[in-house]
Amino acid sequence: MSTRLRLEKLSNTRDLGGMRNAGGHTVRPGMLIRSGHLYFAGDNDILTLSDTVSEIVDFRADQERTEKPDPVIPGAANIHIPIVEDLTAGIARDRKSDKAAFALISAGPEAARKYMIRMYENFVTNDFCVSQYRRFVRLLMEPHEKAVLWHCTAGKDRAGFASVIVQEMLGMDHETILADYLQTNRYLEAEIQQLMKMAGAKLGGLDENAKTVLGYAFGAYEEYLDAVYAAARERYGGFDGFIRNGLRIGEDEADRFREKYLQF
Repeated sequence: MSTRLRLEKLSNTRDLGGMRNAGGHTVRPGMLIRSGHLYFAGDNDILTLSDTVSEIVDFRADQERTEKPDPVIPGAANIHIPIVEDLTAGIARDRKSDKAAFALISAGPEAARKYMIRMYENFVTNDFCVSQYRRFVRLLMEPHEKAVLWHCTAGKDRAGFASVIVQEMLGMDHETILADYLQTNRYLEAEIQQLMKMAGAKLGGLDENAKTVLGYAFGAYEEYLDAVYAAARERYGGFDGFIRNGLRIGEDEADRFREKYLQF
């Protein structure tokens, strides 16, 4: 799985370096980093990131960036590639979206689960989302002095699916990809508990249904990835088809991508 960076205040920042693909080749360390937002980075974290990263890709919407802006990381360019056009409960973490997530409680767990599944399906079916992920992959194919770091707010949905794309392009098996995706729950456990506590304070307590709803909104679930893979099969004939026809990456480009980021 990806390796958590030793940072003081950023809990879900991880290097894909060392992950092994189905052919036994490993990802080069210090090149591909996934993360949640960087707003709470401490001074030492900023120094570490400055030494490590040359490009930061921010997948968040404008309002999220305004409420919790990235700190300036010396030597790193900040590139904005918003994945969704509208702020989204569960995926975004601005004030408006968190209120919408709390409002899902009245709809019940099954409605919340289906809502999140639809959001994941949009990653491969919505033209805007696909075009933005295409921009991201094209950026990764350019030369970089240091690592490229990509992030959304929590690092589980928009950034999580970006990681899935990268891992698929590097030839990792599904079990490895899924395990790395679900690892986010471990690193976000304290944040999810805090969100639950905040929701309980606002709503006068949470029953089991409410906790389940918020778990769907704020957690990573295998069925979310199942849904996005199923959507890719339906629209593109499979994930390889999504890479080829959705992201428009030819086989020669895919080979160069693997040569760039894998150790042979």
